[in-house]
Amino acid sequence: MKLSRSKSQPAPAGEPQLELFRALPPVMAPRDAQDLMAYPFFALGKSRRVQPIDFQSGAVRVRVEGTLEHGLATIWDADILIWAASQIVEARDLGLRTSRLMQATPYEILTFIGRGTSLRDYQRLKAALDRLQSTSVATSIRETTGRRLHRFSWINEWKELADTDGKPLGLELVLPDWFYAGVLEEALVLTIDPAYFRLGGGIERWLYRLVRKHGGRQKGGWHFAFQHLYLKSGSMARYSDFALDIRRIVARQVLPGYRLGVRLRADGHETLTFQAHAEPGAPACSVG
Repeated sequence: MKLSRSKSQPAPAGEPQLELFRALPPVMAPRDAQDLMAYPFFALGKSRRVQPIDFQSGAVRVRVEGTLEHGLATIWDADILIWAASQIVEARDLGLRTSRLMQATPYEILTFIGRGTSLRDYQRLKAALDRLQSTSVATSIRETTGRRLHRFSWINEWKELADTDGKPLGLELVLPDWFYAGVLEEALVLTIDPAYFRLGGGIERWLYRLVRKHGGRQKGGWHFAFQHLYLKSGSMARYSDFALDIRRIVARQVLPGYRLGVRLRADGHETLTFQAHAEPGAPACSVG
Protein backbone atom coordinates (compact mmCIF):
# COMPACT_ATOMS: atom_id res chain seq x y z
CA MET A 1 0.00 0.00 0.00
CA LYS A 2 1.48 3.32 -1.09
CA LEU A 3 1.11 6.57 0.75
CA SER A 4 -1.20 9.16 -0.83
CA ARG A 5 0.11 11.07 -3.81
CA SER A 6 -0.31 14.65 -4.89
CA LYS A 7 -2.77 15.51 -7.68
CA SER A 8 0.13 15.52 -10.10
CA GLN A 9 0.90 11.92 -9.20
CA PRO A 10 -2.28 9.88 -9.72
CA ALA A 11 -2.39 6.32 -8.44
CA PRO A 12 -1.89 3.61 -11.07
CA ALA A 13 -5.08 2.01 -12.38
CA GLY A 14 -6.47 -0.55 -9.98
CA GLU A 15 -4.47 0.67 -6.96
CA PRO A 16 -6.57 2.22 -4.20
CA GLN A 17 -5.50 5.62 -2.92
CA LEU A 18 -5.95 6.34 0.76
CA GLU A 19 -7.37 9.64 1.88
CA LEU A 20 -5.23 11.48 4.41
CA PHE A 21 -6.55 11.82 7.95
CA ARG A 22 -4.90 14.70 9.80
CA ALA A 23 -4.78 13.87 13.50
CA LEU A 24 -7.00 15.87 15.82
CA PRO A 25 -5.63 17.88 18.76
CA PRO A 26 -4.64 15.26 21.37
CA VAL A 27 -7.21 16.27 24.02
CA MET A 28 -9.35 13.14 24.21
CA ALA A 29 -9.89 10.00 26.26
CA PRO A 30 -7.38 7.26 25.48
CA ARG A 31 -8.93 4.16 23.91
CA ASP A 32 -7.39 0.75 23.50
CA ALA A 33 -8.27 -2.05 21.07
CA GLN A 34 -9.81 -4.96 22.96
CA ASP A 35 -8.09 -7.68 20.92
CA LEU A 36 -4.71 -6.16 21.77
CA MET A 37 -5.66 -6.09 25.44
CA ALA A 38 -6.70 -9.74 25.60
CA TYR A 39 -3.87 -11.59 23.81
CA PRO A 40 -0.03 -11.60 23.83
CA PHE A 41 0.91 -9.39 20.92
CA PHE A 42 3.87 -7.48 22.41
CA ALA A 43 7.18 -8.06 24.14
CA LEU A 44 6.96 -7.11 27.83
CA GLY A 45 10.59 -6.07 28.30
CA LYS A 46 12.56 -3.11 26.98
CA SER A 47 15.51 -5.22 25.87
CA ARG A 48 15.36 -6.47 22.29
CA ARG A 49 13.40 -9.71 21.93
CA VAL A 50 13.82 -11.83 18.82
CA GLN A 51 12.15 -15.01 20.09
CA PRO A 52 8.66 -15.22 18.54
CA ILE A 53 5.48 -15.19 20.60
CA ASP A 54 3.33 -18.28 20.03
CA PHE A 55 -0.09 -18.52 21.63
CA GLN A 56 -3.01 -20.85 21.02
CA SER A 57 -6.24 -21.28 22.96
CA GLY A 58 -9.06 -23.11 21.22
CA ALA A 59 -9.55 -21.57 17.80
CA VAL A 60 -7.50 -18.49 18.70
CA ARG A 61 -3.95 -18.47 17.35
CA VAL A 62 -1.39 -15.69 17.65
CA ARG A 63 2.15 -15.72 16.31
CA VAL A 64 4.33 -12.61 16.48
CA GLU A 65 7.77 -12.40 14.89
CA GLY A 66 10.38 -9.66 14.84
CA THR A 67 13.61 -9.00 12.99
CA LEU A 68 17.16 -9.36 14.25
CA GLU A 69 17.69 -5.65 13.70
CA HIS A 70 14.66 -4.34 15.58
CA GLY A 71 13.19 -7.21 17.59
CA LEU A 72 9.50 -7.50 18.48
CA ALA A 73 7.37 -4.44 19.09
CA THR A 74 7.08 -3.81 22.83
CA ILE A 75 4.12 -2.95 25.02
CA TRP A 76 5.52 0.63 25.18
CA ASP A 77 5.49 0.77 21.38
CA ALA A 78 1.80 -0.17 21.55
CA ASP A 79 1.14 3.30 23.02
CA ILE A 80 1.29 4.58 19.44
CA LEU A 81 -1.55 2.23 18.51
CA ILE A 82 -3.53 3.48 21.53
CA TRP A 83 -3.02 7.02 20.20
CA ALA A 84 -4.18 5.90 16.74
CA ALA A 85 -7.28 4.11 18.10
CA SER A 86 -8.16 7.16 20.20
CA GLN A 87 -7.89 9.42 17.17
CA ILE A 88 -10.04 7.18 14.99
CA VAL A 89 -12.83 6.78 17.56
CA GLU A 90 -12.84 10.48 18.42
CA ALA A 91 -13.11 11.46 14.77
CA ARG A 92 -15.85 8.90 14.16
CA ASP A 93 -17.84 10.22 17.11
CA LEU A 94 -17.50 13.76 15.73
CA GLY A 95 -18.81 12.64 12.36
CA LEU A 96 -15.45 13.10 10.62
CA ARG A 97 -14.01 10.81 7.97
CA THR A 98 -11.07 8.71 9.05
CA SER A 99 -8.41 6.78 7.18
CA ARG A 100 -5.67 4.25 7.70
CA LEU A 101 -3.30 6.93 6.40
CA MET A 102 -2.67 9.26 9.34
CA GLN A 103 -0.58 12.41 9.66
CA ALA A 104 0.58 13.94 12.92
CA THR A 105 3.55 15.63 14.54
CA PRO A 106 5.81 13.72 16.93
CA TYR A 107 4.90 16.31 19.58
CA GLU A 108 1.20 15.43 19.31
CA ILE A 109 1.85 11.71 19.69
CA LEU A 110 4.43 12.04 22.47
CA THR A 111 2.35 14.38 24.61
CA PHE A 112 -0.75 12.18 24.29
CA ILE A 113 1.10 9.07 25.50
CA GLY A 114 2.78 10.90 28.36
CA ARG A 115 6.33 11.06 27.00
CA GLY A 116 8.83 13.86 26.88
CA THR A 117 9.43 15.90 23.73
CA SER A 118 13.21 16.09 23.61
CA LEU A 119 15.33 14.98 20.66
CA ARG A 120 15.98 11.72 22.50
CA ASP A 121 12.23 11.13 22.90
CA TYR A 122 11.74 11.81 19.20
CA GLN A 123 14.46 9.29 18.35
CA ARG A 124 12.80 6.72 20.59
CA LEU A 125 9.49 7.37 18.84
CA LYS A 126 11.11 6.64 15.49
CA ALA A 127 12.64 3.44 16.87
CA ALA A 128 9.19 2.40 18.12
CA LEU A 129 7.70 3.04 14.68
CA ASP A 130 10.43 0.91 13.14
CA ARG A 131 9.64 -1.98 15.51
CA LEU A 132 5.91 -1.70 14.83
CA GLN A 133 6.55 -1.72 11.10
CA SER A 134 8.99 -4.64 11.14
CA THR A 135 6.98 -6.86 13.53
CA SER A 136 4.97 -9.53 11.71
CA VAL A 137 1.70 -10.80 13.18
CA ALA A 138 -0.36 -13.82 12.15
CA THR A 139 -3.65 -14.44 13.96
CA SER A 140 -6.99 -16.22 13.60
CA ILE A 141 -8.77 -13.60 15.74
CA ARG A 142 -11.85 -12.32 13.90
CA GLU A 143 -11.36 -14.86 11.13
CA THR A 144 -14.75 -16.58 10.76
CA THR A 145 -13.55 -20.19 10.53
CA GLY A 146 -10.77 -19.88 13.11
CA ARG A 147 -8.53 -21.89 10.77
CA ARG A 148 -7.27 -19.11 8.52
CA LEU A 149 -4.65 -16.60 9.60
CA HIS A 150 -4.60 -12.87 8.90
CA ARG A 151 -1.02 -11.63 8.46
CA PHE A 152 0.04 -8.02 8.86
CA SER A 153 2.47 -5.61 10.49
CA TRP A 154 1.32 -3.11 13.13
CA ILE A 155 2.25 -0.30 10.75
CA ASN A 156 2.32 -0.93 7.01
CA GLU A 157 4.76 1.91 6.45
CA TRP A 158 5.70 5.30 7.82
CA LYS A 159 7.73 8.29 6.73
CA GLU A 160 8.97 11.65 7.99
CA LEU A 161 7.70 14.76 6.23
CA ALA A 162 9.64 17.92 5.38
CA ASP A 163 9.15 20.99 3.21
CA THR A 164 11.41 21.97 0.31
CA ASP A 165 13.83 23.62 2.74
CA GLY A 166 14.09 20.51 4.88
CA LYS A 167 11.95 21.84 7.73
CA PRO A 168 10.22 18.94 9.55
CA LEU A 169 6.46 18.78 8.98
CA GLY A 170 5.63 15.71 11.03
CA LEU A 171 5.14 12.14 9.93
CA GLU A 172 2.69 9.89 8.11
CA LEU A 173 1.87 6.27 8.83
CA VAL A 174 -0.44 3.63 7.37
CA LEU A 175 -2.31 1.32 9.74
CA PRO A 176 -3.15 -2.28 8.77
CA ASP A 177 -6.71 -3.23 7.78
CA TRP A 178 -7.01 -5.69 10.69
CA PHE A 179 -6.35 -3.05 13.32
CA TYR A 180 -8.35 -0.30 11.61
CA ALA A 181 -11.41 -2.53 11.12
CA GLY A 182 -11.34 -3.64 14.74
CA VAL A 183 -11.29 -0.05 15.95
CA LEU A 184 -13.66 1.61 13.49
CA GLU A 185 -15.98 -0.92 11.90
CA GLU A 186 -16.52 -3.21 14.87
CA ALA A 187 -15.91 -0.59 17.56
CA LEU A 188 -13.90 -3.08 19.61
CA VAL A 189 -12.38 -0.46 21.89
CA LEU A 190 -12.42 0.44 25.56
CA THR A 191 -11.52 3.66 27.32
CA ILE A 192 -8.49 3.33 29.56
CA ASP A 193 -7.23 5.43 32.45
CA PRO A 194 -4.62 8.03 31.36
CA ALA A 195 -2.58 6.85 34.37
CA TYR A 196 -1.84 3.73 32.32
CA PHE A 197 0.88 5.64 30.50
CA ARG A 198 2.66 6.21 33.83
CA LEU A 199 2.93 2.49 34.61
CA GLY A 200 6.63 1.71 34.42
CA GLY A 201 6.79 -2.08 34.16
CA GLY A 202 5.89 -4.22 31.18
CA ILE A 203 4.05 -6.77 33.32
CA GLU A 204 2.11 -3.94 35.02
CA ARG A 205 1.06 -2.51 31.68
CA TRP A 206 0.07 -5.88 30.26
CA LEU A 207 -1.86 -6.79 33.41
CA TYR A 208 -3.76 -3.49 33.45
CA ARG A 209 -4.89 -3.99 29.86
CA LEU A 210 -6.00 -7.57 30.57
CA VAL A 211 -7.81 -6.57 33.76
CA ARG A 212 -9.46 -3.61 32.02
CA LYS A 213 -10.62 -5.90 29.21
CA HIS A 214 -12.13 -8.55 31.49
CA GLY A 215 -12.87 -6.70 34.73
CA GLY A 216 -15.23 -3.95 33.60
CA ARG A 217 -17.71 -2.96 36.30
CA GLN A 218 -18.93 -6.45 37.11
CA LYS A 219 -20.32 -6.60 40.62
CA GLY A 220 -18.47 -9.76 41.55
CA GLY A 221 -15.21 -8.89 39.83
CA TRP A 222 -13.18 -11.42 37.85
CA HIS A 223 -10.32 -13.84 38.38
CA PHE A 224 -7.61 -15.70 36.50
CA ALA A 225 -5.40 -18.59 37.58
CA PHE A 226 -1.74 -17.61 37.62
CA GLN A 227 -0.93 -20.36 35.09
CA HIS A 228 -3.51 -18.97 32.67
CA LEU A 229 -2.13 -15.47 33.11
CA TYR A 230 1.35 -16.77 32.36
CA LEU A 231 0.22 -18.32 29.07
CA LYS A 232 -1.70 -15.19 28.03
CA SER A 233 1.26 -12.93 28.75
CA GLY A 234 3.71 -14.43 26.27
CA SER A 235 6.39 -13.71 28.89
CA MET A 236 9.88 -15.17 28.50
CA ALA A 237 10.42 -15.17 32.28
CA ARG A 238 10.31 -18.36 34.30
CA TYR A 239 6.88 -19.07 35.74
CA SER A 240 8.18 -18.62 39.29
CA ASP A 241 9.56 -15.17 38.43
CA PHE A 242 6.36 -14.22 36.63
CA ALA A 243 4.26 -15.27 39.64
CA LEU A 244 6.51 -13.24 41.92
CA ASP A 245 5.99 -10.18 39.71
CA ILE A 246 2.21 -10.62 39.93
CA ARG A 247 2.35 -10.87 43.74
CA ARG A 248 4.45 -7.70 43.90
CA ILE A 249 1.97 -5.82 41.72
CA VAL A 250 -0.85 -6.98 43.98
CA ALA A 251 1.07 -5.83 47.06
CA ARG A 252 1.67 -2.39 45.55
CA GLN A 253 -1.88 -1.96 44.15
CA VAL A 254 -0.63 0.12 41.24
CA LEU A 255 -3.30 -0.62 38.61
CA PRO A 256 -5.54 2.47 38.28
CA GLY A 257 -9.21 1.79 38.95
CA TYR A 258 -8.88 -1.78 40.18
CA ARG A 259 -8.36 -3.64 43.43
CA LEU A 260 -6.27 -6.79 43.10
CA GLY A 261 -6.00 -9.82 45.35
CA VAL A 262 -4.45 -13.29 45.43
CA ARG A 263 -6.49 -16.30 46.43
CA LEU A 264 -5.09 -19.78 47.10
CA ARG A 265 -7.24 -22.51 45.59
CA ALA A 266 -7.90 -25.89 47.19
CA ASP A 267 -5.42 -27.50 44.78
CA GLY A 268 -2.68 -25.15 46.00
CA HIS A 269 -2.60 -23.00 42.86
CA GLU A 270 -2.83 -19.22 43.05
CA THR A 271 -5.55 -17.10 41.46
CA LEU A 272 -5.48 -13.37 40.75
CA THR A 273 -8.74 -11.61 41.64
CA PHE A 274 -9.61 -8.09 40.51
CA GLN A 275 -12.56 -5.78 40.85
CA ALA A 276 -13.19 -2.25 39.62
CA HIS A 277 -13.59 0.49 42.18
CA ALA A 278 -14.48 4.15 41.80
CA GLU A 279 -11.61 6.59 42.08
CA PRO A 280 -11.43 10.31 41.28
CA GLY A 281 -10.53 10.67 37.63
CA ALA A 282 -11.16 7.01 36.78
CA PRO A 283 -12.82 6.60 33.37
CA ALA A 284 -16.23 5.09 32.94
CA CYS A 285 -15.79 1.50 31.83
CA SER A 286 -17.92 1.71 28.72
CA VAL A 287 -17.29 0.57 25.19
CA GLY A 288 -16.39 3.35 22.77
